[in-house]
Formats: sequence, C-alpha cells, structure tokens
Amino acid sequence: MILRAGLFCLVLISLGGCGGAFADRFTGGVEAARLSTTAPRPAAFDRWIDGFRPRALDQGIEPRVFDRAFAGIGYNEDSLRLDSHQPEFTRPIWAYLDSAVSDTRIENGQEMLDEHARLLDRIEAEYGVEREVVVAIWGLESSYGQLRGTTPIIETLATLAYEGRRTAFFEEQLIAALRILQAGDVTARDMEGSWAGAMGHTQFIPTSYLAYAVDFDGDGRRDIWDDDPSDALASAAAYLARFGWTRGQPPLAEVRLPRDFDTARAGQRRPLAEWRALGVQAQAGQALPAEGDATLIFPAGAQGPALLTFDNFRVIKRYNNADAYAIAIAHLADRLRGGAAFVADWPRDDRPLTADEREELQRVLARSGHYGGEIDGRVGSGTLAAVRDWQAANGMAPDGYVSLALLERMRAR
Repeated sequence: MILRAGLFCLVLISLGGCGGAFADRFTGGVEAARLSTTAPRPAAFDRWIDGFRPRALDQGIEPRVFDRAFAGIGYNEDSLRLDSHQPEFTRPIWAYLDSAVSDTRIENGQEMLDEHARLLDRIEAEYGVEREVVVAIWGLESSYGQLRGTTPIIETLATLAYEGRRTAFFEEQLIAALRILQAGDVTARDMEGSWAGAMGHTQFIPTSYLAYAVDFDGDGRRDIWDDDPSDALASAAAYLARFGWTRGQPPLAEVRLPRDFDTARAGQRRPLAEWRALGVQAQAGQALPAEGDATLIFPAGAQGPALLTFDNFRVIKRYNNADAYAIAIAHLADRLRGGAAFVADWPRDDRPLTADEREELQRVLARSGHYGGEIDGRVGSGTLAAVRDWQAANGMAPDGYVSLALLERMRAR
C-alpha cells in the first residue's frame, strides 16, 4: 500500500490551492481546503452504518469507540462528487511543476527550513533523510501545514465506503481510522483532513498512519494534526527511511545527451558507468553520483528535459506513485538548497490528450498492428510500448511520449 498522500494536493491544485502561487506568505487557497458539504443522512446510509458496526467490532473496535465516532456524523456529498470526478484533461507536467515548485513555495520552504532548523536537525540525524526532502513533502502536501483539510475523516470515509467507487478500500481506511481513535492519538472531532481521508501536515491515509507514523516529540501520541509539525515531519522521514532512502544520493539529475543518442533507451536502468559511456553528461548545475544504477526518463518526451533517476526517486514514489510527484519533490528539495531550475525547455505548446483522444490513439495503434490491448483510453505500459514502436516505424524519436502533436501526426498518416 502506498501512502496515497498526493490525492488531496492534486484536488486542491485544480481548485487553485496546494501549489498555487500565493500573493502573500501563506495566504490564499486555504478556503479551498474546506470542501465538506454534509447532507441529511439517507435512511439507507443509516442502515449501512448499522450493518458496518458488527464488522468493525469483529475487527477489534470497541463499541464505545465506534458509537462515539459515529455520533452525529453527516452524509458527505462533496466527498462523493470529488471521488467520482474524472477530469477530461490532465495537467501537463510543466504546469504542475510551475505550481508545485513556484517561487513562493520555494521562499516559504526556505523560511520553514530556518524556522524549524533544530527539529529538522534531529529528524535528519534520526532517519537519514535530508531536511529539504522532508520540507518539500510538507510543502506539496499541505503548503507547509496551511492546507491540512477540514473534512471530518470518519464522516468522509463512511460516506465513501457506503457509496463510493472503491468501497473495500475506504472501509479498510475507516477501520484503520477507528483504530487510531481507539489508541487515543486524536479525538474524532480533531481527526480532520482531505475528502479522500488523507490527514495532517503530510497527508497520511489511516492505514499508512498506523504502519509508519511516529511519536517524535515523546508526548505519548502520534499527533500529525497538531499545529506543531514535529510528529508529522518525522513520520514522513520515517516512511522514506523504511523504504530504503539513501542519504546523500540525489533522487534525480537533469542530463545532456549527445546528438545521436538513441531515445529508445528511455526507461532503461543501467549502471552510471554505462550511461557515461553512451555520452550522457550532467546538465550545467547538476552532478551525478560516482556510482550506482540510474534510469533515463523523458517526462515530456525527447523535446523536453532528460532526467536520470536514482534509487531515491523510487523511494519517493512509494509515497505517491506518480513520476510527476516524485519529480516535483526532488526538484523542490533541490531548489530549497539553492539549486537551479531545469535547463532544457518544456514543450509548452503541447497539451495532454482527452479521454476520447487517448482512445483514438489506441485505435490508430491497433489498426497499424502495434497494439493489441483494450481500447479504454488508459495509457499504460502496453500503450506506451506501442507508441514507441509506432514512433520508430515512422521516423520519430521513440520516446513513448503521448501528446497532441503525436496524435496529429498519426492522423496525417
């Protein structure tokens, strides 16, 4: 189970928060976190709660804990709306990074590094995770604690478990949330977070909280909700350490490629010595580790930046399994320590495909004999492999990048 921490952030980005450039320090966007709209409980929802109660008790939840947690909860229509919302467009990575690694977020993060220097010294010494990485997660997940969410967690998880798209997942999270209440780490009233159940400064879902949260300030509670971020920041570091964080290793580095470089090598994992032998060099202002393995990626195709990613990149993806998120965390952490922006330009005249366009692309690939999978508009590994095959067969750099420009070229064939 990954930490699913970026769900709240991605929703708030679409609403103008969690990554927006704030006009003043920590202003703007906070109201976007207040998403909860409760309605009178439908009778069927009450019956579901009555049926869920014995299942919860069978899993060790005490009757008094259950009854107190469910007393007076509403039916959260906003949670259902957001869970079922399937945006027609996804944000291109450069737009996401413009927001996630904005000048304001960098400035605010550097202030947090100064303000919490002693705490971050202790966290870094305990878990071996660099402070800039911890603060970058804090910045992306809750704008340094300012957008932690105000949705009642028991209410939203119960609503989603009753009538959402992923009932088994949300029922598991609901049981975990009740276990947190039973342990006494927080009260039901103070257990607030996102519409999807992510909580606190660094947006842990309940199951991940149970497995990885720590009591770093020693007060007997793992309190990731409090204004004091000690437990939350240490918990994020503990999570990364648990999955193998290597201190001193960059998650990624921007690189320069020779003119005749075979872009079909994108996605390959090789020893750094082999990449160097192929002419791959660190971009200006970047540095490559002395040794180890690395994977080459083109997050926006061969016309955008080329990145070598290392083991710590994969560790960040255990926190949120999206390349864009891991790139944002790594890049924000680098900027917080004084690093430079990406050197290569992003293809800003491009845009992601709509769902209909993605299905059209799959149909073209199928007609040309490159794709045998389902026409579902989901761009997975099979579609990407087919794209690379089509590109190679049609004289294009086989980088596997799905874009409007690619689809238009396919239409012209």
